Amino acid sequence: MSENKKKENFFQDVYEVVQLIPKGRVTSYGAIASYLGAKGSARMVGWALIASHPLTKIPAHRVVNRVGLLTGSQHFEVPNAMQERLEADGVKVVNNQVIDFEKLFWDPAKELV
Repeated sequence: MSENKKKENFFQDVYEVVQLIPKGRVTSYGAIASYLGAKGSARMVGWALIASHPLTKIPAHRVVNRVGLLTGSQHFEVPNAMQERLEADGVKVVNNQVIDFEKLFWDPAKELV
């Protein structure tokens, strides 16, 4: 399989997982990578999500870094779009940090068994 085809398949796998994140919950790039058997590929998950912005059904705003920071916010159409979407989902954000991150964390390895 070509490297480009592997990347496309990985991106599609990321999108399928991200679409399952419930409203009001968040997960991390690393948790998705680990679930997909690509531990250590959190950045590649991030790249997939950057590429997903034209795809309206992918709730990329629900994916944050491992401590709940909105590190992907600069890739949205306006700087505060990620926070606004999370808040519309019922997630409180202060200073680019998800409040009650541990409580709201959705782990695909535990949730999708």
